[in-house]
Amino acid sequence: MLEQYEQALEEWIGAIVEQGDDDQLFASGYLQGHFAVVLSQLEVETEQGQQALESKMAACLDTAKTELEPADFQLVLAAWHELSGKISASVAA
Repeated sequence: MLEQYEQALEEWIGAIVEQGDDDQLFASGYLQGHFAVVLSQLEVETEQGQQALESKMAACLDTAKTELEPADFQLVLAAWHELSGKISASVAA
């Protein structure tokens, strides 16, 4: 399961690097760091499903809300929604 998450992230980041604007690059880079932390947490847990991923990312985004300016937080939140959709599609496939 974790491999699917990582693969979806790599493909998503690759597309942004090729076609994204500065805001998308910022948001994806910021999100990538939090995503890596969440994946490392999931590695040691028995529950690694998408619900566990979503829950841990929600906690990270709560932290991001206090770290970032509101406009930057909205960029990161939109990036997460996009990546989450990609993960859902890859898990369902």
